Amino acid sequence: MSTETIARLHIVLNDIEPVIWRRVDVPVTASLKMLHDIVQAAMGWGNYHLWHFEAGNRRYGVPDPMWPDSGMAAAKNVKLAALLDRGIRELLYTYDMGDDWRHTITLETVGPGEPDVKYPRFVAGERRGPPEDVGGLPGFELFLDAMADPAHEEHDRLSDWYGGPYNPEDIDERFTRRAVAAIAIRRHAGKLAYQKNRPQ
Repeated sequence: MSTETIARLHIVLNDIEPVIWRRVDVPVTASLKMLHDIVQAAMGWGNYHLWHFEAGNRRYGVPDPMWPDSGMAAAKNVKLAALLDRGIRELLYTYDMGDDWRHTITLETVGPGEPDVKYPRFVAGERRGPPEDVGGLPGFELFLDAMADPAHEEHDRLSDWYGGPYNPEDIDERFTRRAVAAIAIRRHAGKLAYQKNRPQ
């Protein structure tokens, strides 16, 4: 079995200190739609909102048929390798146009993958991502302050809204690994089915 070419990507949620980041290994044959799924899984998002990538003065996402002239290319039709071949080494990924979560995705390395590993793969990361619909950066700052201080006037309301305690240091690595691995398992199953059904 030949090894795949793998891109190691570093994902940072912009404008937040301390930095919330993830490192993932992604096949260069992955579409930008799959990269979206990987970012969602790695960052702990719920995939509830609109999203798009920006790279090399182009936007990639889910085109709206009502707006055919929006300039949005279909992410499912564009492979990561095509961007790398154009010399692109950094993408901007925006999720939830209301909360406006912007992520910078930087290419760290490209090389052969390990033959017995199913990709994509979660490698490392630090700090838990914001909850969905928390209200963007200002809402997240209020949320962090309130959750850390039982005397804060918003503590009880936000604890009820979130559904329990929130530890910004804990990314729940086991859950994150499993979420990214689920994409790898689906991808591997799809590859096997394709090979099985391909004319000999």
